[in-house]
Amino acid sequence: MTEELFCKVVSIIIKCRDCEDRRSSVRLTVETHPSSNPVHKKDLIVRLSDDTDPFFLYNLTLGEEDFQSLKNQQGLLVEFSAFPQRFIDLLEQCISEQDKSVPRFLLQLQTSSNGLDCVSTNLNIIETNPFKHLIHLSLKLLEGNDSDVKKYLANCIKNLKLENCVLKGKLQKSEEDFSQKLCVTQQALAEKCKELDKLRNEWTSQTSLLTNRHTQEITAEREKVLQIQTQYHLQAEQQKKELESSSSRTIQHMECRVSELEGVNKDLMERKYKSESHLRELKGKLSALEEENHRTKQEVTSLRRENTTLDSECHEKEKLLNQYKMRTAVLEQEVKDKDQVLLRSTDACERAEQHKKNLEESLEQKRLQTSKLETTVKSLSEELIKANEIIKKLQTDMKRLVDKIKLKNAVTMQQEKVLGEKNQMLQKEQLELTNVKHTLKLKEDEVLKLQEQLDNTTEKLEESKQLLKTNENVISWLNKQLNENKIANLQGPQVLYEMPGSVKTISPISNLGTIQNSQVRFNIHSADCDPTSEPRPVPTTSTPILPSTSCDPAGLDLKYLKRNGSVPTKVLKNGNAPNTAPARPALTKSGSSPILSAYFPGQQPRLPAS
Repeated sequence: MTEELFCKVVSIIIKCRDCEDRRSSVRLTVETHPSSNPVHKKDLIVRLSDDTDPFFLYNLTLGEEDFQSLKNQQGLLVEFSAFPQRFIDLLEQCISEQDKSVPRFLLQLQTSSNGLDCVSTNLNIIETNPFKHLIHLSLKLLEGNDSDVKKYLANCIKNLKLENCVLKGKLQKSEEDFSQKLCVTQQALAEKCKELDKLRNEWTSQTSLLTNRHTQEITAEREKVLQIQTQYHLQAEQQKKELESSSSRTIQHMECRVSELEGVNKDLMERKYKSESHLRELKGKLSALEEENHRTKQEVTSLRRENTTLDSECHEKEKLLNQYKMRTAVLEQEVKDKDQVLLRSTDACERAEQHKKNLEESLEQKRLQTSKLETTVKSLSEELIKANEIIKKLQTDMKRLVDKIKLKNAVTMQQEKVLGEKNQMLQKEQLELTNVKHTLKLKEDEVLKLQEQLDNTTEKLEESKQLLKTNENVISWLNKQLNENKIANLQGPQVLYEMPGSVKTISPISNLGTIQNSQVRFNIHSADCDPTSEPRPVPTTSTPILPSTSCDPAGLDLKYLKRNGSVPTKVLKNGNAPNTAPARPALTKSGSSPILSAYFPGQQPRLPAS
């Protein structure tokens, strides 16, 4: 099975001999394919192809034997097993650098002819530096022949078909899921519509209560906001004054402290410079003393060597003396026997004694010289001891001075810390001031918004009051008409209501319990007819012109119809008139009723004055 390791579109520079270099985007794939050779398991395949040009194809199959020759030719340090990953890392670096104006890593396809129809081309991975172009890797690719192009196109078509099948399956599944979700959402939508209708009905009943509560809450909140605003303003002014006074005090105190610390710092710096100069002098003296000490040590070593040589010579001469003593003893024994030998031996002894005396004198001189040298060494050692003591005293003085400087530095650091803390406190207080100012601004904005809301609600309340007045007038007029209809039904005969410019007739009602079967007709003349003309009778079989109570004549909700002294909605539906005497309906400037003007736009009937 082939395993795809890398497949990306790469920007590559195509370089020809007789034409200019050009840049193009090419798809580079790296795959591993099982090898036909039983010894070698896998071969590496490198392919260059173009998505826009299907005939652009370059291949390279690299086995382990080919890789060994490539490794020897180009001096690679990687084995065949790690080569694909290293090659992919280089390609990733080229991709990351391809968008830069001066890329560090480049991919170059080098050909020998004008076009890309050559037998073999080189794919080079180049690293650019200020000195030269370094070729990290160069691979020889072969242009695909007809059979290779056909195989490549067949594989591409096969992959496209597989992707098409997978996408079709996904599309069918998604369509089924979406259809199921659509059904569920439609059902939920129907339920939500029902709930919305219920909520609308409940909302209409609750809005009246909420408006009243809202007005009361707005007045209370307005008073609270005013009180809180005044309190915050006073508190902010007090805090501002306190902070200004405290900050001015702290700044004065800190300035005094800073001046004192600067004076102390100057004194310390002067002492430091003096101590440094004194230290330099002491170091110079120390170096001179060390040089003298070194010289005396060298002299002592040379004297010791001379002393050792003298000791060795004395030892040898003592040996000679012992030998001579032995010879004298032998000679004394021989003197008893031979006088002549004695004379000779005495002469020899005298000579030996003279030589011995000379040696002893030289020994005494050497001993005197050694004693003198020892005294000089002792004096030098005493001077060295004194110098060491002076150095120790100087070192202790230096340590004390260093400790004092450290203490003074610690004190200055603590004072700087205190200054930093004070500065931080000042910054925090300034931040708190800015936050308080910001909150004040926000509160003022909220107050302005609340005032705007109050104005809007007051305007809405005035409009609703006007609508309520008009609706109450209409309802009272309707109640009066219902009462008159009931009285007319009880009395029996027809009652005529004469109005200027019109005549209204009310026929007897067949059913007393309902108002829906009542036949009422308004016979309205035009506004310019004779008011003194006699009214004409209207047939009672005509259909009523009064509107049903289910529709609102003034475009209002049913909640505004239920008031004290007016007919409730149930009474209007059932047709039962109330016993209370209703008020007269309000008239417009032209003398007509709003409900009649709504249903008779062309002709405006006038109601009779009670």
